[in-house]
Amino acid sequence: MHKDSQGFEQTYILADLAATDALGARIAASLRVGDAIALQGELGAGKTTLARAILRALGVSEVVPSPTFTLVQSYDTARLTVRHFDLYRIVESSELDELGIDEALDEGAALIEWPERAGPRLPDDALHVALAADDQVRRAHVSGPQHWAKAFVGMTHVH
Repeated sequence: MHKDSQGFEQTYILADLAATDALGARIAASLRVGDAIALQGELGAGKTTLARAILRALGVSEVVPSPTFTLVQSYDTARLTVRHFDLYRIVESSELDELGIDEALDEGAALIEWPERAGPRLPDDALHVALAADDQVRRAHVSGPQHWAKAFVGMTHVH
């Protein structure tokens, strides 16, 4: 994301799974064709848990596995097709051609774990959700284009 006055940036405490589900529901409610959600964080930070929350909020009732080994899973929801990518095993951004991230964004939305492996192929207007935990407190630092701000109105954030 380009850091400018038009951007949106907030940090939220995710005290429990319900808070993660609530964050996922807010993202899902505003998700539209062409949106990329960049899920960042260390192993075990909660990237897949948040992706599952987004997909559940979109009506996906099937089991949502981590795409670590398949690299991508596709879900047809009532509103749009969402592809869930895990780029952990990607070595070079040229490998992304085979995964079809561009096509995923043309046809629907993309949830992308380990987005730093996408390099310049990650859309500039992606919503970034950086998950981190310290002292038993999980935080989500959310940043992206200003149009995402409306999705989080009323959600308590850390100052």
